[in-house]
Amino acid sequence: MQQGDSVTDKVNNSVANSVDDSVDDKAPSLKEALRSALWAQALTAGQMARVEATTFEVFVPKGGFVCRKGEVVDNWVGIISGMVKMNNFSPSGKSVTFTGVPPGGWFGEGSLLKDEHRKYDAMALRDSRIARMPAATFHWLLETSLPFTRFLLMQLNERLGQFIGMVEHERLLDPDTRVARCLASLFNTHLYPGSQRLVQISQEEVGLLSGASRQRANQALQVLEREGLLRVDYGGIRILDLDGLRKFDAHA
Repeated sequence: MQQGDSVTDKVNNSVANSVDDSVDDKAPSLKEALRSALWAQALTAGQMARVEATTFEVFVPKGGFVCRKGEVVDNWVGIISGMVKMNNFSPSGKSVTFTGVPPGGWFGEGSLLKDEHRKYDAMALRDSRIARMPAATFHWLLETSLPFTRFLLMQLNERLGQFIGMVEHERLLDPDTRVARCLASLFNTHLYPGSQRLVQISQEEVGLLSGASRQRANQALQVLEREGLLRVDYGGIRILDLDGLRKFDAHA
């Protein structure tokens, strides 16, 4: 067996065997997820009570749509467990992935603020538990909670920076460096506060999120593993040197 096949098997098989079986056992309840969210920390008891009373949970199986392009946006969306990718398809069927959203991340505030139909699809990369806050509650918090408004300003600013970086990476960086930046981007403490050093993500998912083929993403993981920046581990990819991933340059 070639080394590339070994890495692929380690990542994909371990994720398939361990993530589906164990993540839900360790994942928080809906109430726990809401109370631990960054935006919830400064809410009043009354505001939190309304959030808990109106926000609901749905289950989306792997490959299922969390939301669809063109639909009316009536919820703010959070990830309790699993992982979701935001992507679009061209008329010819070509797919482009914008970003992945791990547990603890929330998205869709831009469309809610602009009161427009959704501009992208969001699909579950694995079985996922999704929190949905109704638009009425979202806008009520926006009107009654200054800390929540401040959080959204930071969220939009961080998201803008993330997408600017993605365009730069796509146009200027080689695949090895792109994969490194892709993994590092999952550790934005504002956008994804629930991220752990063991990233429960498969090699195929890394390729989708970094714009590389499955085979090329596998080669990049081998390079980064040899550099001591990560380790292909049981359950996914373990980040050993986050700062090193952020600074990695294959041509340096």
